[in-house]
Order: sequence, then C-alpha cells, then structure tokens
Amino acid sequence: MTSEPIADIRGFLAEQEQKTLLRFLTCGSVDDGKSTLIGRLLFDTKLIFEDQLAALESASRKHGTLGDDIDLALLVDGLEAEREQGITIDVAYRFFSTPKRKFIVADTPGHEQYTRNMATGASTADLAVVLIDARKGVLKQTRRHAFIASLLGIRHVVVAVNKIDLIDDQQAAFARISADFAAFAGDLGFATIMPIPMSARYGDNVSTRSQALGWYDGPTLLEHLETVPVGEDLAQKPFRLPVQYVNRPNLDFRGFCGTIASGTVRQGDAVAVAKSGKTSTVRRIVTQDGDLAQAGAGQAVTLVLEDEVEVSRGNMLVAPDHRPVVADQFQANLVWFAEAPMIPGRTYILRTETDQAPATITALKHRVDVNSFAQEAAKHLDLNEVGVVNVSAQAPFAFDPYGENRVTGAFVLIDRMTNATVGAGMIAHELRRASNVHWQAMDVNKSARAELKHQKPVVLWFTGLSGSGKSTIANMLEKRLFAEGRHTYTLDGDNVRHGLNRDLGFTEDDRVENIRRVGEVSKLMVDAGMIVLVSFISPFIAERRMARELLEDGEFVEVFVDTPFEECARRDPKGLYAKALRGEITNFTGVDSPYEQPETPEIHLQALGRSVEDLTDEVEAWLKARGYC
Repeated sequence: MTSEPIADIRGFLAEQEQKTLLRFLTCGSVDDGKSTLIGRLLFDTKLIFEDQLAALESASRKHGTLGDDIDLALLVDGLEAEREQGITIDVAYRFFSTPKRKFIVADTPGHEQYTRNMATGASTADLAVVLIDARKGVLKQTRRHAFIASLLGIRHVVVAVNKIDLIDDQQAAFARISADFAAFAGDLGFATIMPIPMSARYGDNVSTRSQALGWYDGPTLLEHLETVPVGEDLAQKPFRLPVQYVNRPNLDFRGFCGTIASGTVRQGDAVAVAKSGKTSTVRRIVTQDGDLAQAGAGQAVTLVLEDEVEVSRGNMLVAPDHRPVVADQFQANLVWFAEAPMIPGRTYILRTETDQAPATITALKHRVDVNSFAQEAAKHLDLNEVGVVNVSAQAPFAFDPYGENRVTGAFVLIDRMTNATVGAGMIAHELRRASNVHWQAMDVNKSARAELKHQKPVVLWFTGLSGSGKSTIANMLEKRLFAEGRHTYTLDGDNVRHGLNRDLGFTEDDRVENIRRVGEVSKLMVDAGMIVLVSFISPFIAERRMARELLEDGEFVEVFVDTPFEECARRDPKGLYAKALRGEITNFTGVDSPYEQPETPEIHLQALGRSVEDLTDEVEAWLKARGYC
C-alpha cells in the first residue's frame, strides 16, 4: 500500500473525529412512524448495504405493512415479536453520519406499557423527535413522552408531524398540531421546539425537501439535526469523576478509575474527595494509550494523586472550589417502572453512577398528571406514573442537582427481592433537615438499660394470617416472661390501631405505613432494653425486612405462626373471614389481599394440631437457648 492511500485514510479518520456527535431519540404514540423515520434516515444517508437491503426486501414481504413497497421500519424493529405485532418494544440504537455531523439515534417504544424503555433512551439524548400522526394530532402518550423528555434534561425538540400525505388540508392541520404542542409544552423548559411536516414513508422533508409540501419553507429534519446546538458544554462545568474502581496492582501504584462526568482535569490540578473533603494534587492522568497532560468530560481515565487519601468506589473526585452536595436525604422526580406500585415506606437499593445504598421513599409529595401537568395528591405511584418524592438513604451520597449535571444527579431504584429496576429518579435538591439534624449523644445507652434489667433486648415479630394464633401465643409468652421478672411489652395489631395507627385503613399503602410506625416504636423499646412482642399480620416480606433493618443483628426474631388458611377461616374468631368471603370486607389478607410467607424465619411454628402451650414452649426454649432470657 502506498503512502498516499494511508494518508487519505488517516485524513478521513481525523475528519470523522472532528465531527460533533448528536444523540437523539424518536418518541411519541404507537404507530406514529418512529421506526419508519429512522429507517428512512439510514436509507437516505446510504448506510444500508446490499445484503441488508436484500434481507429487508424479504422481511418486508413477510412482515411488512406496505404491500410491495419496502417497509423501512423493519430496519429497526429487529425483535421477532416487534415484527409480528408491528410495534417497537425494546430500545434500538443506530449510528449514522453525514458530512457535517455524526448521530446516534434511539428508537423508543410508543406503547404506554413500555414507557420505562422510552425513559432509558431519553436519559442520554440531547434532542427528542416527537412524532405525531397528522390524522390523530396530539395524544396522551405524546404528552407523556414530551414531559418525560423534559424531566430527563432534553432541551431540544422536533415536532415531526408525520403522515402528512394522508390528509387533505395539510397546512391547516400542521398549524393546528404545532399550536397544540406548543401550548402544552410551553412550561416544560425546552430551549427549542421545531415543527416539521413530513412523510417518513416517502421521505418528504426528512432529508430532502418535498415538492408536495411547497407551502412549508422551514428546514428538513436532517438539516435541523445537523445544525441544532449539541447538548451541554460539559467541559465548562465543574470537574466530576465518579470513582468506578481503585486500581492497585502493586505497592507502587494506586489509581482511581472512572469516566469524567464533567469538567476538565490537568496534571498538577488540585482535587477534593467529595465525601470527606480531603484534598490532593493530580500527579498522573493514565489512559490505555499513555499518560495525558489533560482530560475532559467523557474520557475514561485513571488519576494518580500525590497523597494517600482514602477514596473508594462510589466516591467522587471533584473540583475543590465547586464541590457537590453530600447528603442522605433529598427530593427528586421519579418515574415508576414496576407493575407493583411505589409505596412510601418501602426500602429499595438506590444506585447512582458508581454508588449504592439502601434507601426509602419517605414521602410522595404529589403525582403529576401527564395531560394537564397538575400536581395531584396520591398515596402511591403506579406503572409509568411520575411523581415528586422525598428519599432517605442509609448512607450519604455525593450528587449535583439533575438540572446542573445529568450524570451525577440521576439514580435508579432496584427492587431488593427481584433485583429489577423499578424506578428512575432525577435529584432536585437536598433536604435541609439532612444536614441540620444530628444524633444527640446520651450517657445512658441501650447496653446500660439492658444490663440493669438482666436481659437481652429483642423484638419477637409474630407474623401469620388472621386467626393463626399469633396474639394468643404472644400473650401467653409475655405472661411467662413477666412472671420471671423480665421487662416486656406487647404491641398487638388490633390494639395499636385504636391509638397510634387509628388514622390508617387497610389498603396496601396503609399497611406499609402501619408496619413502618410499629417498627420505629419497636426500635425505641429495644433501645430501652425491653423484650418486645409484636403481633401483626404484616403480610409483605418487604415491610418485615424494613422492620428488621431498623435493628442491630440479633435484635429481630421473626416468628412465623404457620396455620393453613382453611383452619384460620374455620376458627374465624372475629367473624372477619365470613364477611370477607361474602365481599363485605375488602383488602382482607388471605382472601383478596396477598400474604407473603417468610422465607427464612428464625422460628417456624407449625401450628396445625398443636396446643398454644406447646407452641409457646417452643418459642421460650429458643429464646433461652440463645441467652435472651
């Protein structure tokens, strides 16, 4: 190979590196033409090879919806289920390039049930192409996607009024739809909103101007994409390096690895550890291709510091004069992804770019109506709903408000049972009480109180169906312990609802709050050195785990009173089963509300056919064998 072709190749690669990159997504309601639009862009920019075109022609005959014409949507809808149903399910990413700019486009689903997939695609995008079927106008899902795009920090929007070729009064319809979108999106904070009439199927106003739409004198979609400002100027923001990994192959090297979220860093710059405030100086910026004098946002680097400061995964190296917030409580916008509702009081794993800790939604401030953007009172969030929440984590996080930094201000919530991602959050601000309230040191502590009582404080958490015998066993056990001089107290589900929890009903939301309050009271009683007997149905595993995690190891003993449903219904000491089975009582555990059995209780009482005395003996023997009494 001669030097001339090599130089040409190097020149071409250098030219490509200099191009700016625009990340955008297509969104909107189902069947508005999102996949067809992306297919048209790929086709018009000559990014379909001959073998792909042949495969596309074959797929169009099998799955297409355009008769003998090529169905360009099939370029993106690669899943067999998508092709069979004619819809987009997953997020599909495609790359294409023009002489002016490089692009990564995310094709996101239009169906409401896949809103979480749309949010995934929007999380890294600079621009949203919101498609609207000219025949249908602005729909509920159009509003939902535009709202979520604004929440996720997208500031540029193209209103692609598609299928304009299928209507008669095109100019009037385009003007009406553009005005409708502008009216509801006016308060969403978009920097630019560009309406463009088009036909993705035929390519009108996608990459070339349409003779059929001569009344429109604005840019084509591709022209606009090539000129719209690209994202945020991350290099001008304060330096942030979330630490992904501490690299220490030997005693002579200790580097902190991660991708720079914002700002720039140079050799000799001062940096601070976000959580501790300790400062040092950058000695080396190490990369796979050698050391650098300077690195900026988006680059994966390893920083070697002059001093041996303590930094671990989840911490952050930052600019000393522009530090992030460090707090364990904050307010956030939350998009809920799970079929099971988000209920305040439940504990999830909160995960940021590199950090994680257990966290609880302590309050749902309001739910947002995606049609009117009104703030509505609510006790929970259902699938695809958006709300403003207060979050309390069990460890402090370093973060910036999402509006200032999309990388360091974002988080997801993970279900602790299934490990599924159940929500995506955008931090608004810290809660002041997080930094103003501190533990007050007391001279008389739990150990001293327990020693005075000559016992080991513990919560005996009796759980089981109504009528299983929980309260009867707890009552007999407390009588025995009291007779031995032990300091005890019983918290019974029915009794507590006459006072502390009298304001709560029996919905799933109220049941969670019921257990949260009782867990906190139990914790206080354990701190007083007492043996606490808690007799609650407590039907949900997550809430029993929440109560357990309030206490130290060994202070929570789960006692599962395992009595079959049929036996509980036969006993029916309060007549509740009969009423529930007749439909006179709703949300009754075991009938129309679930009971989640304990998986590994400390004490499993098989109650059928056994006397109360026998069952109480078993619990008492377990306690004495382990030194609780």
